[in-house]
Amino acid sequence: MATNKAPAMSPSDVSVTEVLDRVTGPRRAEADELLALHREVSGAEPVVWAGRIIGFGQYEYRYDTGHSGIAPPLGFASNSTKHTIYLSTGFAERWTDLLEQLGKHQASKACLYVTRLSNVDHGVLRQLLERSLAETLEQYGA
Repeated sequence: MATNKAPAMSPSDVSVTEVLDRVTGPRRAEADELLALHREVSGAEPVVWAGRIIGFGQYEYRYDTGHSGIAPPLGFASNSTKHTIYLSTGFAERWTDLLEQLGKHQASKACLYVTRLSNVDHGVLRQLLERSLAETLEQYGA
């Protein structure tokens, strides 16, 4: 018997406060800072995706392979060791100018990892979010 399972990356009914309250120590206040910054840059209210990612807005994507889905154009997840900030795919190769100015971080294909917000330039982080949002909206017409 087939079951209708929601895709892993979908909005959930988990509250933003519940997700933020899972973060302890100094990263808890930093998660609040990220929440305010993402809300300000996106102009959208936060929604919890996949039970742990705080996303702002929503767009539909479809790859050449036919795979499609929905995702937030901006989002982050915080835990006890780091903040994961979701940006447009390939940002690290394209935006080296900003990453060189950002401060202490790690990057992967679509994620920026920051151990402490106090180690990064908040103005540069804002620019990364703004570029990512603009690029996603342009590419997907969100």
